[in-house]
Amino acid sequence: MRKALLFTPATLLRASLHPLSFILLLGTACAPKQTDSTPPSIPLAPFLTSTSAPLQTPAGLVPLTTPLPSPTPFTYTVQPGDTLSEIAEKFNVSLDDLQAANPEISANSMSVGQAINIPSNPENPSGEATPTPAPFIVSQIECYPTIDKGMWCFILARNDSFEMLENISAQVTLVDSSNALIATQTAWLALNILPPNASAPMAVFFPPDVPFDAQPQAQVLTAIRLQANDARYLPATINNALVQINAEGHSAQVSGLVLSQSQAAMANQVWVVAIAYDGAGRVVGVRRWESSMGISPAGSLPFHFLVSSVGGRIARVEFVVETRP
Repeated sequence: MRKALLFTPATLLRASLHPLSFILLLGTACAPKQTDSTPPSIPLAPFLTSTSAPLQTPAGLVPLTTPLPSPTPFTYTVQPGDTLSEIAEKFNVSLDDLQAANPEISANSMSVGQAINIPSNPENPSGEATPTPAPFIVSQIECYPTIDKGMWCFILARNDSFEMLENISAQVTLVDSSNALIATQTAWLALNILPPNASAPMAVFFPPDVPFDAQPQAQVLTAIRLQANDARYLPATINNALVQINAEGHSAQVSGLVLSQSQAAMANQVWVVAIAYDGAGRVVGVRRWESSMGISPAGSLPFHFLVSSVGGRIARVEFVVETRP
């Protein structure tokens, strides 16, 4: 895991506008020849809201030094230039463990876009030094139960540095009133990067059955500081953003233009993330739109999709965009 203002190579823009309607969370929406990564529909409970206000240091934020239960293994999509050893180093697992988790994958024949399994490795048996994540602020932790007893959790990350951050993740653990473990998973941004002076949520869904009174704890796992002008990402911005929130405030139709700021390179991968906030500034929904249409140098691409709330009424929507060669 930019603006109508410009953050390079991702942008952030705020928009608070009128009403209209539609659907779900953490998926892709419609556009010409887009890549659809929409997960299965989850019944939403739009009136179930968190009672905690957003804090600079949320109560559920766990220090890095505190041991947490092992997160469930997750998948990683191979990017241009990746090697198996670099991926192992990035996620602080041994190369042997990574190969054991992916016996069908050859280190010499990985293809871009291929999904590989990343095993959890909390004990670090190889004895290698554990890298400290690049610093960023966790400004809120919000969870919302669904009507089928699942739970969505959002961990809002803010990058106050002058550098892009890549591969941001956090371990989210649900505990009951006696602090006993219910479940634990890894939450990720919907984009590969978080640009300077931008905010975006890490998100994770816990399937049923989650007790209604489950409380979240979150611990930062990864964040990598990128050098300026990283060739894997291209500068882009969002223009003419329009947000139409429906009368009940439970969904918003969003549209606009992605403008390429590159004068030489074609953007072959275009992602736009819409982040919905309620009136108290809490994240209540997020959705990613993808397109494989691409953008020519200094060109533009329209987007149009819908984002819904799993919490309270939507008051505003922010955007982040990522483009890659």
